[in-house]
Amino acid sequence: MGRLFDVRDTFTRMLLLNTSGILYLLLAPRQTGVPVSGLQWALAVAAFASGLLLHRRPPVNLLVQTTLFAVALRTLDDVTINQVGTAWTLGEMAVWAPRRRWLWGSVGMVAAVYLVFHRSGSLTENVVGLCINLGLPVLIGTVVRTTHELGVQAERRLVSEQRAARADERSAIARELHDVVAHHVASMVLRVGVAQHVLPGLDPKVAAVFDDVHRTGTAALADLRRLVAVLRDPEGVRGDAALTAIDPSALPAALDGAVETARRAGVIVEAEIDPAVGTLDAVRGLAVLRLTQEALTNVAKHAGPAARARLTITLDGGDLKWEVVDDGGGQVRATPPGGGHGLTGMRERVEVLGGVLSAGPHGNGWRVATRLPGETK
Repeated sequence: MGRLFDVRDTFTRMLLLNTSGILYLLLAPRQTGVPVSGLQWALAVAAFASGLLLHRRPPVNLLVQTTLFAVALRTLDDVTINQVGTAWTLGEMAVWAPRRRWLWGSVGMVAAVYLVFHRSGSLTENVVGLCINLGLPVLIGTVVRTTHELGVQAERRLVSEQRAARADERSAIARELHDVVAHHVASMVLRVGVAQHVLPGLDPKVAAVFDDVHRTGTAALADLRRLVAVLRDPEGVRGDAALTAIDPSALPAALDGAVETARRAGVIVEAEIDPAVGTLDAVRGLAVLRLTQEALTNVAKHAGPAARARLTITLDGGDLKWEVVDDGGGQVRATPPGGGHGLTGMRERVEVLGGVLSAGPHGNGWRVATRLPGETK
């Protein structure tokens, strides 16, 4: 029943109508005692074929059905099949018509054919029959169309309400990031900068650590500010490619930077990066960079500065293989504590691009890997 009243499923309705018409032609002689003539079968088959072949083109179908109806009115005593076919197609016109004048023009055409070619009955009977044959299908078609439009409007309203709710959530998150996280990061960056000036004569290794902390904190603060901008006004920053993508030519250098950052944190990183990553599309390029940064950060955090890690990024046809494996820093490494929000974010990023992230123990360490499919042509 749902498919019968689906605006788009014209084929099902026409198939049901044709089946009913065939049953009528087979059973009618038993009721009336009058056999179905060859011409009646010919006009019926033509109407059935037109309904099935032209079910997605209501104007053309209505023109064919009306022509067959006119022939039936002139030549047949029983015009039920062609009359119902014309009325049904008129109902489909009521569902389909992009403008009201299409529907009223169709109604006028069918009415003219009926009044001109109908051979029996008084004018009053013809007018009443015409009103029934035209009014009922137009009414049903209008009801189906109106129901569909109301459903679409309700769906749009629901989507709009969901968007408003998400906007409120983004605003709340943006406030927290700006007022709490960004504030503390800015404070740490400022204090590191002050320490560099008030502690002269530092050991070069200590000075290098201060420089790295200051540089990393500054970059994190810039990322936080861009993230806050996205949360507050996604539409306003949609054109800023820096927030959603990375220039493919800059990806190899960005990956090298992520590896160097992990090395400065003490992790021994072996990197095998396919030079062809510079040909990746911008979206997958950004995903690979973020996955690499998160995975190497997790190695430093959970396996310690004595850990060894291996980063492998290769292109296999159009697909990209990415993997980070560490040795656990000399001790058995369990599931990362803290709720695993980093892994959750990595998994969500990969799933958006059609991949699946695998993460779990690997020997004494941990392995995270994925395969990102190529762009769909």
